[in-house]
Amino acid sequence: MSSEGHAKRKAADGAMSAMTKFHFILLIMSTNLATLFLFTYPNNGPFGHEELIANLIQTRQELMKVQAQLQISRKLSEAIVSTKALKSQDPNDDIANDPWVHWGGGAMPRELMEFISPKKLPRGYTPNIGSDTIYPSVGQACALLKDDLDQYMDYKPGELCPEDEVLAQKLLLRGCEPLPRRRCIPHTSPNYKEPYPFPQSMWTTPPNSSVVWTAYTCKDYACLIDRKNHPGIEDCKDCFDLQYREKSRWLGPGGSIDFTVDEVLALKKGTIRIGLDIGGGTATFAVRMRERNVTIVTTSMNFNGPFNNFIASRGVVPLYITITQRLPFFDNTLDIVHSMHVLSNWIPTRLLEFILYDIYRILRPGGVFWLDHFFCTEKETEIYVPMIANLGFRKLKWSVGSKNDRGAKEVYISALLEKPLQRD
Repeated sequence: MSSEGHAKRKAADGAMSAMTKFHFILLIMSTNLATLFLFTYPNNGPFGHEELIANLIQTRQELMKVQAQLQISRKLSEAIVSTKALKSQDPNDDIANDPWVHWGGGAMPRELMEFISPKKLPRGYTPNIGSDTIYPSVGQACALLKDDLDQYMDYKPGELCPEDEVLAQKLLLRGCEPLPRRRCIPHTSPNYKEPYPFPQSMWTTPPNSSVVWTAYTCKDYACLIDRKNHPGIEDCKDCFDLQYREKSRWLGPGGSIDFTVDEVLALKKGTIRIGLDIGGGTATFAVRMRERNVTIVTTSMNFNGPFNNFIASRGVVPLYITITQRLPFFDNTLDIVHSMHVLSNWIPTRLLEFILYDIYRILRPGGVFWLDHFFCTEKETEIYVPMIANLGFRKLKWSVGSKNDRGAKEVYISALLEKPLQRD
Protein backbone atom coordinates (compact mmCIF):
# COMPACT_ATOMS: atom_id res chain seq x y z
CA MET A 1 0.00 0.00 0.00
CA SER A 2 1.26 3.52 -0.78
CA SER A 3 2.36 5.88 2.00
CA GLU A 4 -0.64 8.12 1.19
CA GLY A 5 -3.00 5.17 1.67
CA HIS A 6 -1.40 4.33 5.01
CA ALA A 7 -1.76 7.96 6.08
CA LYS A 8 -5.47 8.04 5.16
CA ARG A 9 -6.16 4.79 6.99
CA LYS A 10 -4.22 5.98 10.04
CA ALA A 11 -6.06 9.32 10.12
CA ALA A 12 -9.47 7.65 9.80
CA ASP A 13 -8.63 5.11 12.48
CA GLY A 14 -7.38 7.87 14.76
CA ALA A 15 -10.51 9.95 14.35
CA MET A 16 -12.80 7.00 14.92
CA SER A 17 -10.77 5.88 17.93
CA ALA A 18 -11.01 9.35 19.50
CA MET A 19 -14.78 9.54 18.93
CA THR A 20 -15.27 6.06 20.36
CA LYS A 21 -13.30 6.88 23.48
CA PHE A 22 -15.22 10.15 24.00
CA HIS A 23 -18.63 8.42 23.86
CA PHE A 24 -17.57 5.64 26.17
CA ILE A 25 -16.06 7.99 28.74
CA LEU A 26 -19.21 10.12 28.72
CA LEU A 27 -21.55 7.17 29.14
CA ILE A 28 -19.42 5.47 31.80
CA MET A 29 -19.28 8.71 33.81
CA SER A 30 -23.07 8.99 33.59
CA THR A 31 -23.52 5.43 34.77
CA ASN A 32 -21.09 5.89 37.65
CA LEU A 33 -22.82 9.12 38.79
CA ALA A 34 -26.19 7.37 38.74
CA THR A 35 -24.78 4.53 40.80
CA LEU A 36 -23.24 6.95 43.30
CA PHE A 37 -26.54 8.80 43.56
CA LEU A 38 -28.38 5.55 44.17
CA PHE A 39 -26.30 4.56 47.16
CA THR A 40 -25.76 7.99 48.77
CA TYR A 41 -29.08 9.83 48.37
CA PRO A 42 -31.45 9.53 51.38
CA ASN A 43 -34.31 7.09 51.05
CA ASN A 44 -36.84 9.93 51.25
CA GLY A 45 -35.15 11.96 48.51
CA PRO A 46 -36.89 13.21 45.40
CA PHE A 47 -36.63 9.73 43.80
CA GLY A 48 -37.17 6.28 45.27
CA HIS A 49 -34.61 3.52 44.85
CA GLU A 50 -36.86 1.64 42.48
CA GLU A 51 -37.02 4.57 40.10
CA LEU A 52 -33.26 5.05 40.29
CA ILE A 53 -32.67 1.37 39.53
CA ALA A 54 -34.99 1.63 36.54
CA ASN A 55 -33.08 4.69 35.31
CA LEU A 56 -29.77 2.88 35.78
CA ILE A 57 -31.00 -0.12 33.78
CA GLN A 58 -32.22 2.17 31.03
CA THR A 59 -28.84 3.95 30.96
CA ARG A 60 -27.06 0.60 30.64
CA GLN A 61 -29.29 -0.43 27.75
CA GLU A 62 -28.60 2.87 25.99
CA LEU A 63 -24.88 2.33 26.54
CA MET A 64 -25.07 -1.08 24.85
CA LYS A 65 -27.01 0.39 21.91
CA VAL A 66 -24.44 3.15 21.42
CA GLN A 67 -21.62 0.61 21.66
CA ALA A 68 -23.21 -1.49 18.91
CA GLN A 69 -23.73 1.58 16.74
CA LEU A 70 -20.12 2.63 17.21
CA GLN A 71 -18.90 -0.83 16.17
CA ILE A 72 -21.01 -0.68 13.00
CA SER A 73 -19.77 2.85 12.27
CA ARG A 74 -16.19 1.76 12.72
CA LYS A 75 -16.58 -1.15 10.31
CA LEU A 76 -18.22 1.10 7.72
CA SER A 77 -15.44 3.65 8.11
CA GLU A 78 -12.78 0.96 7.63
CA ALA A 79 -14.56 -0.37 4.55
CA ILE A 80 -14.75 3.13 3.02
CA VAL A 81 -11.08 3.79 3.70
CA SER A 82 -10.11 0.38 2.23
CA THR A 83 -12.18 1.03 -0.91
CA LYS A 84 -10.63 4.45 -1.41
CA ALA A 85 -7.17 3.01 -0.84
CA LEU A 86 -7.75 0.32 -3.46
CA LYS A 87 -9.02 2.82 -6.01
CA SER A 88 -5.97 5.04 -5.53
CA GLN A 89 -3.59 2.09 -5.40
CA ASP A 90 -0.24 2.33 -7.10
CA PRO A 91 -0.25 -0.45 -9.77
CA ASN A 92 3.13 -1.59 -8.51
CA ASP A 93 1.90 -2.12 -4.95
CA ASP A 94 1.44 -5.64 -3.58
CA ILE A 95 -2.31 -5.25 -3.02
CA ALA A 96 -2.83 -3.93 -6.55
CA ASN A 97 -1.28 -7.13 -7.89
CA ASP A 98 -2.86 -9.48 -5.36
CA PRO A 99 -5.02 -12.04 -7.23
CA TRP A 100 -7.17 -12.55 -4.13
CA VAL A 101 -8.17 -8.85 -4.19
CA HIS A 102 -9.14 -8.62 -7.84
CA TRP A 103 -10.08 -12.27 -8.49
CA GLY A 104 -9.62 -11.89 -12.23
CA GLY A 105 -12.06 -8.99 -12.37
CA GLY A 106 -14.96 -11.30 -11.49
CA ALA A 107 -17.00 -11.97 -8.38
CA MET A 108 -15.51 -14.39 -5.87
CA PRO A 109 -17.84 -17.33 -5.10
CA ARG A 110 -19.81 -16.70 -1.94
CA GLU A 111 -18.64 -19.91 -0.24
CA LEU A 112 -15.00 -19.13 -1.00
CA MET A 113 -15.39 -15.65 0.50
CA GLU A 114 -17.18 -17.14 3.50
CA PHE A 115 -14.25 -19.48 4.15
CA ILE A 116 -11.19 -17.32 3.51
CA SER A 117 -12.41 -14.14 5.21
CA PRO A 118 -10.83 -13.42 8.63
CA LYS A 119 -12.79 -14.83 11.56
CA LYS A 120 -12.98 -12.97 14.89
CA LEU A 121 -12.59 -15.21 17.94
CA PRO A 122 -15.80 -15.24 20.06
CA ARG A 123 -13.85 -14.50 23.25
CA GLY A 124 -11.52 -11.94 21.73
CA TYR A 125 -7.72 -11.96 22.03
CA THR A 126 -6.25 -15.37 22.81
CA PRO A 127 -2.63 -15.56 24.08
CA ASN A 128 -2.06 -19.00 22.52
CA ILE A 129 -2.79 -17.56 19.08
CA GLY A 130 -1.47 -14.08 19.77
CA SER A 131 -4.45 -12.50 18.07
CA ASP A 132 -8.21 -12.00 18.20
CA THR A 133 -8.54 -13.20 14.59
CA ILE A 134 -8.10 -16.49 12.69
CA TYR A 135 -7.22 -16.55 8.99
CA PRO A 136 -8.32 -19.89 7.46
CA SER A 137 -5.57 -21.64 5.51
CA VAL A 138 -5.54 -22.04 1.75
CA GLY A 139 -2.66 -22.84 -0.59
CA GLN A 140 -0.58 -20.13 -2.21
CA ALA A 141 -1.47 -21.15 -5.76
CA CYS A 142 -5.25 -21.25 -5.15
CA ALA A 143 -5.55 -17.58 -6.12
CA LEU A 144 -3.79 -18.30 -9.42
CA LEU A 145 -6.24 -21.06 -10.39
CA LYS A 146 -9.37 -18.93 -10.49
CA ASP A 147 -11.50 -20.91 -12.95
CA ASP A 148 -10.87 -24.27 -11.32
CA LEU A 149 -11.33 -22.89 -7.81
CA ASP A 150 -14.54 -21.11 -8.82
CA GLN A 151 -15.86 -24.45 -10.06
CA TYR A 152 -14.69 -26.28 -6.93
CA MET A 153 -16.46 -23.80 -4.62
CA ASP A 154 -19.69 -23.77 -6.66
CA TYR A 155 -22.03 -25.87 -4.52
CA LYS A 156 -25.04 -25.53 -2.24
CA PRO A 157 -24.19 -25.54 1.49
CA GLY A 158 -25.66 -28.47 3.38
CA GLU A 159 -26.35 -30.51 0.25
CA LEU A 160 -24.31 -33.14 -1.62
CA CYS A 161 -20.91 -32.01 -2.89
CA PRO A 162 -20.28 -32.16 -6.63
CA GLU A 163 -18.56 -35.36 -7.76
CA ASP A 164 -15.32 -33.50 -8.50
CA GLU A 165 -12.48 -35.62 -7.10
CA VAL A 166 -10.47 -35.20 -10.32
CA LEU A 167 -10.80 -31.41 -10.13
CA ALA A 168 -9.88 -31.34 -6.44
CA GLN A 169 -6.77 -33.45 -6.98
CA LYS A 170 -5.72 -31.31 -9.94
CA LEU A 171 -5.92 -28.23 -7.71
CA LEU A 172 -3.82 -29.95 -5.04
CA LEU A 173 -1.16 -31.10 -7.47
CA ARG A 174 -0.84 -27.59 -8.93
CA GLY A 175 -0.19 -26.04 -5.53
CA CYS A 176 -3.66 -25.19 -4.21
CA GLU A 177 -2.95 -27.05 -0.98
CA PRO A 178 -4.62 -27.02 1.41
CA LEU A 179 -7.87 -26.63 -0.45
CA PRO A 180 -10.56 -24.40 1.06
CA ARG A 181 -12.93 -26.28 3.31
CA ARG A 182 -16.47 -26.79 2.03
CA ARG A 183 -19.88 -27.07 3.71
CA CYS A 184 -21.28 -29.95 1.69
CA ILE A 185 -21.75 -33.70 2.09
CA PRO A 186 -19.36 -36.06 0.22
CA HIS A 187 -20.82 -38.86 -1.89
CA THR A 188 -20.68 -42.39 -0.52
CA SER A 189 -21.49 -45.71 -2.12
CA PRO A 190 -25.20 -46.52 -1.75
CA ASN A 191 -24.31 -50.13 -0.91
CA TYR A 192 -21.44 -49.46 1.50
CA LYS A 193 -20.44 -52.42 3.66
CA GLU A 194 -18.35 -52.58 6.81
CA PRO A 195 -14.63 -53.35 6.22
CA TYR A 196 -13.18 -56.76 6.94
CA PRO A 197 -11.99 -57.23 10.54
CA PHE A 198 -8.32 -56.97 11.43
CA PRO A 199 -6.01 -58.80 10.62
CA GLN A 200 -8.00 -60.25 7.69
CA SER A 201 -8.32 -56.76 6.21
CA MET A 202 -4.55 -56.40 5.68
CA TRP A 203 -4.35 -58.92 2.85
CA THR A 204 -7.92 -59.10 1.53
CA THR A 205 -9.19 -57.05 -1.41
CA PRO A 206 -11.94 -54.76 -0.05
CA PRO A 207 -15.51 -54.91 -1.39
CA ASN A 208 -16.22 -52.69 -4.40
CA SER A 209 -18.95 -50.97 -2.42
CA SER A 210 -16.31 -49.24 -0.27
CA VAL A 211 -15.50 -46.83 -3.13
CA VAL A 212 -17.25 -44.17 -5.22
CA TRP A 213 -15.79 -45.07 -8.64
CA THR A 214 -16.84 -41.99 -10.64
CA ALA A 215 -13.34 -40.51 -10.90
CA TYR A 216 -11.56 -43.63 -12.16
CA THR A 217 -11.25 -45.52 -15.43
CA CYS A 218 -11.73 -48.83 -13.63
CA LYS A 219 -15.09 -49.33 -11.95
CA ASP A 220 -14.14 -52.20 -9.62
CA TYR A 221 -11.12 -53.81 -7.97
CA ALA A 222 -11.02 -56.70 -10.43
CA CYS A 223 -10.22 -54.19 -13.18
CA LEU A 224 -7.48 -52.56 -11.08
CA ILE A 225 -5.90 -55.90 -10.30
CA ASP A 226 -5.95 -56.89 -13.98
CA ARG A 227 -4.39 -53.71 -15.36
CA LYS A 228 -0.86 -55.02 -14.76
CA ASN A 229 -1.55 -57.37 -17.68
CA HIS A 230 -2.27 -54.57 -20.14
CA PRO A 231 0.00 -52.03 -21.84
CA GLY A 232 0.03 -48.45 -20.65
CA ILE A 233 1.65 -46.43 -17.90
CA GLU A 234 -0.22 -46.29 -14.61
CA ASP A 235 1.05 -45.19 -11.23
CA CYS A 236 1.76 -48.23 -9.06
CA LYS A 237 0.31 -50.42 -11.78
CA ASP A 238 0.32 -53.72 -9.86
CA CYS A 239 -0.16 -52.37 -6.32
CA PHE A 240 -3.80 -53.44 -5.98
CA ASP A 241 -2.97 -57.12 -6.52
CA LEU A 242 -2.16 -58.23 -2.98
CA GLN A 243 -1.28 -61.75 -4.12
CA TYR A 244 1.34 -60.61 -6.64
CA ARG A 245 4.54 -58.69 -5.89
CA GLU A 246 3.01 -56.94 -2.87
CA LYS A 247 2.97 -60.30 -1.09
CA SER A 248 6.76 -60.47 -0.92
CA ARG A 249 7.80 -56.80 -0.70
CA TRP A 250 10.40 -56.03 1.99
CA LEU A 251 10.56 -59.65 3.15
CA GLY A 252 13.67 -60.82 1.34
CA PRO A 253 15.91 -62.33 0.42
CA GLY A 254 17.34 -58.82 0.32
CA GLY A 255 19.79 -57.80 -2.37
CA SER A 256 22.37 -55.03 -2.30
CA ILE A 257 19.71 -52.33 -2.67
CA ASP A 258 16.73 -54.33 -1.38
CA PHE A 259 16.63 -53.98 2.39
CA THR A 260 14.10 -55.96 4.44
CA VAL A 261 11.93 -54.60 7.23
CA ASP A 262 13.38 -57.11 9.66
CA GLU A 263 17.00 -56.11 9.09
CA VAL A 264 16.09 -52.43 9.42
CA LEU A 265 14.17 -52.97 12.65
CA ALA A 266 17.03 -55.10 14.00
CA LEU A 267 19.46 -52.22 13.54
CA LYS A 268 17.47 -50.09 15.99
CA LYS A 269 16.68 -52.87 18.49
CA GLY A 270 13.02 -52.17 19.18
CA THR A 271 13.12 -48.36 19.20
CA ILE A 272 11.21 -47.94 15.92
CA ARG A 273 7.55 -47.56 16.91
CA ILE A 274 5.96 -44.82 14.75
CA GLY A 275 6.72 -43.38 11.35
CA LEU A 276 5.76 -42.15 7.90
CA ASP A 277 5.84 -43.66 4.41
CA ILE A 278 5.95 -40.99 1.69
CA GLY A 279 4.17 -42.01 -1.52
CA GLY A 280 3.39 -45.47 -0.20
CA GLY A 281 1.09 -46.74 -2.97
CA THR A 282 -1.43 -49.11 -1.37
CA ALA A 283 0.42 -49.11 2.00
CA THR A 284 2.04 -52.54 1.95
CA PHE A 285 5.02 -51.05 3.81
CA ALA A 286 2.67 -49.83 6.57
CA VAL A 287 1.03 -53.27 6.72
CA ARG A 288 4.41 -55.00 7.02
CA MET A 289 5.27 -52.69 9.89
CA ARG A 290 1.91 -53.12 11.60
CA GLU A 291 2.48 -56.87 11.59
CA ARG A 292 5.55 -55.99 13.69
CA ASN A 293 3.70 -53.58 16.01
CA VAL A 294 4.99 -50.43 14.30
CA THR A 295 2.47 -47.72 13.33
CA ILE A 296 3.06 -46.09 9.93
CA VAL A 297 1.06 -43.30 8.28
CA THR A 298 1.08 -43.50 4.46
CA THR A 299 0.86 -40.52 2.11
CA SER A 300 -0.72 -41.28 -1.24
CA MET A 301 -2.59 -39.56 -4.06
CA ASN A 302 -5.45 -41.13 -6.06
CA PHE A 303 -3.83 -41.41 -9.48
CA ASN A 304 -6.63 -43.08 -11.46
CA GLY A 305 -7.37 -45.39 -8.56
CA PRO A 306 -8.84 -45.26 -5.03
CA PHE A 307 -5.49 -45.54 -3.23
CA ASN A 308 -6.62 -43.79 -0.04
CA ASN A 309 -9.80 -45.87 0.27
CA PHE A 310 -7.78 -49.04 -0.30
CA ILE A 311 -5.22 -48.08 2.35
CA ALA A 312 -7.92 -47.38 4.93
CA SER A 313 -9.72 -50.65 4.07
CA ARG A 314 -6.51 -52.53 4.89
CA GLY A 315 -6.60 -51.10 8.42
CA VAL A 316 -3.78 -48.55 8.23
CA VAL A 317 -3.86 -44.76 8.05
CA PRO A 318 -3.83 -42.83 4.73
CA LEU A 319 -2.74 -39.20 4.46
CA TYR A 320 -3.94 -37.41 1.32
CA ILE A 321 -1.23 -34.81 0.71
CA THR A 322 1.11 -34.04 -2.19
CA ILE A 323 4.87 -34.15 -2.20
CA THR A 324 5.08 -30.35 -1.93
CA GLN A 325 3.09 -30.08 1.31
CA ARG A 326 4.98 -29.42 4.55
CA LEU A 327 4.82 -32.64 6.53
CA PRO A 328 2.14 -32.28 9.24
CA PHE A 329 4.25 -33.54 12.13
CA PHE A 330 6.05 -31.70 14.89
CA ASP A 331 9.85 -31.48 15.04
CA ASN A 332 11.85 -34.45 16.37
CA THR A 333 8.92 -36.85 16.78
CA LEU A 334 9.01 -39.80 14.34
CA ASP A 335 11.19 -42.91 14.60
CA ILE A 336 11.32 -43.66 10.87
CA VAL A 337 10.51 -42.07 7.51
CA HIS A 338 10.48 -44.31 4.44
CA SER A 339 10.05 -43.52 0.77
CA MET A 340 10.36 -45.85 -2.22
CA HIS A 341 10.75 -44.49 -5.79
CA VAL A 342 8.85 -41.25 -5.06
CA LEU A 343 11.80 -39.15 -3.94
CA SER A 344 13.85 -39.14 -7.12
CA ASN A 345 15.12 -36.96 -9.96
CA TRP A 346 11.67 -36.09 -11.33
CA ILE A 347 11.31 -33.56 -8.47
CA PRO A 348 12.86 -30.10 -9.06
CA THR A 349 16.23 -30.06 -7.34
CA ARG A 350 15.60 -27.14 -5.00
CA LEU A 351 12.19 -28.52 -3.99
CA LEU A 352 13.75 -31.91 -3.28
CA GLU A 353 16.26 -30.22 -0.98
CA PHE A 354 13.43 -28.61 0.99
CA ILE A 355 11.68 -31.98 1.24
CA LEU A 356 14.80 -33.69 2.58
CA TYR A 357 15.25 -31.01 5.24
CA ASP A 358 11.59 -31.43 6.21
CA ILE A 359 12.15 -35.16 6.66
CA TYR A 360 15.18 -34.43 8.83
CA ARG A 361 13.05 -31.99 10.86
CA ILE A 362 10.34 -34.50 11.83
CA LEU A 363 12.71 -37.38 12.66
CA ARG A 364 13.69 -37.60 16.29
CA PRO A 365 17.39 -37.79 17.18
CA GLY A 366 18.33 -41.39 16.49
CA GLY A 367 15.48 -41.73 14.01
CA VAL A 368 16.04 -43.39 10.62
CA PHE A 369 15.40 -42.16 7.09
CA TRP A 370 15.01 -45.17 4.79
CA LEU A 371 15.65 -43.89 1.27
CA ASP A 372 14.44 -46.81 -0.81
CA HIS A 373 15.36 -47.04 -4.52
CA PHE A 374 16.01 -43.36 -5.17
CA PHE A 375 16.75 -43.16 -8.90
CA CYS A 376 18.74 -40.73 -11.00
CA THR A 377 21.35 -40.78 -13.78
CA GLU A 378 24.96 -41.52 -12.97
CA LYS A 379 25.84 -37.91 -13.73
CA GLU A 380 23.15 -36.62 -11.36
CA THR A 381 24.69 -38.45 -8.42
CA GLU A 382 27.19 -35.57 -8.38
CA ILE A 383 24.24 -33.37 -7.32
CA TYR A 384 22.19 -35.65 -5.10
CA VAL A 385 24.89 -37.42 -3.07
CA PRO A 386 26.36 -34.13 -1.71
CA MET A 387 22.82 -32.81 -1.14
CA ILE A 388 22.01 -35.79 1.08
CA ALA A 389 25.40 -35.61 2.81
CA ASN A 390 24.87 -31.95 3.71
CA LEU A 391 21.92 -32.87 5.93
CA GLY A 392 24.24 -34.44 8.47
CA PHE A 393 22.80 -37.97 8.65
CA ARG A 394 24.98 -40.84 9.82
CA LYS A 395 25.11 -43.62 7.20
CA LEU A 396 23.99 -46.96 8.59
CA LYS A 397 23.76 -48.51 5.10
CA TRP A 398 24.42 -47.09 1.62
CA SER A 399 24.10 -49.08 -1.60
CA VAL A 400 24.12 -48.12 -5.28
CA GLY A 401 22.84 -50.41 -8.04
CA SER A 402 22.01 -50.27 -11.73
CA LYS A 403 18.55 -49.33 -12.94
CA ASN A 404 18.12 -51.27 -16.17
CA ASP A 405 14.54 -50.59 -17.25
CA ARG A 406 15.44 -47.58 -19.43
CA GLY A 407 18.04 -46.79 -22.02
CA ALA A 408 19.76 -44.03 -20.05
CA LYS A 409 22.50 -44.89 -17.58
CA GLU A 410 20.46 -44.68 -14.41
CA VAL A 411 21.17 -45.91 -10.91
CA TYR A 412 19.28 -46.73 -7.75
CA ILE A 413 20.41 -45.51 -4.35
CA SER A 414 19.13 -47.25 -1.23
CA ALA A 415 20.24 -45.95 2.15
CA LEU A 416 19.54 -46.10 5.87
CA LEU A 417 20.41 -42.71 7.34
CA GLU A 418 20.32 -42.01 11.05
CA LYS A 419 19.69 -38.58 12.51
CA PRO A 420 22.48 -37.97 15.04
CA LEU A 421 21.64 -37.78 18.73
CA GLN A 422 23.58 -34.54 18.86
CA ARG A 423 24.69 -32.17 16.12
CA ASP A 424 28.43 -31.54 15.95
